[in-house]
Amino acid sequence: MALFGFGSKSPKSSQSDETPEPKGETFQALTLEQMRSFLPRLPRARAQEVLPHLNDAMSEAGINTPRRQAAFLAQLAHESGEFRYFEELATGRAYERRKDLGNIKPGDGARYKGRGPIQITGRTNYRAAGKALELELEETPARAADLDVGFRTAAWFWNSRNLNKHADKGEFDAITRRINGGYNGKASREAYYQRALRLLGKK
Repeated sequence: MALFGFGSKSPKSSQSDETPEPKGETFQALTLEQMRSFLPRLPRARAQEVLPHLNDAMSEAGINTPRRQAAFLAQLAHESGEFRYFEELATGRAYERRKDLGNIKPGDGARYKGRGPIQITGRTNYRAAGKALELELEETPARAADLDVGFRTAAWFWNSRNLNKHADKGEFDAITRRINGGYNGKASREAYYQRALRLLGKK
């Protein structure tokens, strides 16, 4: 998170109100061609590597309409440097003794630094995500940087903040605020969002 100036992801309840799927909309997996159009600088091999895990996570989490997918893709593209970074480059020492993140033991800052394409942070978030996804992330936090887990933790974070509701209403700034704690990178996020909306036929 330090690399891009992301806001700290303070822990909240892993429970969320399930937002119903809008009528007439069904999940459509993102294709490789769409991914390459959305992020033309992303190497084809990397796109092929991340795409199935991204699609699985969106399907599992009910990110299943063009508006939801556009908002999700935009936020993740910004936060992960276009799916290049799944682990914060900073040491994580800035999170040491952050009780609001559940970091109460020596070394917790580095141990539970930002990982995954939305960079969940802090012992409490790792514990909550692991419980929700039936994974042992508190004991093996590095797993959150793996593609098969990282996209799922991002989708968990998304749903734990009930962000589909905001996506359905086109409230993209509200999503940014819930993810970032402010509006860091607002222009970049908005540019990705508009591109994704056009790509998915909603602009």
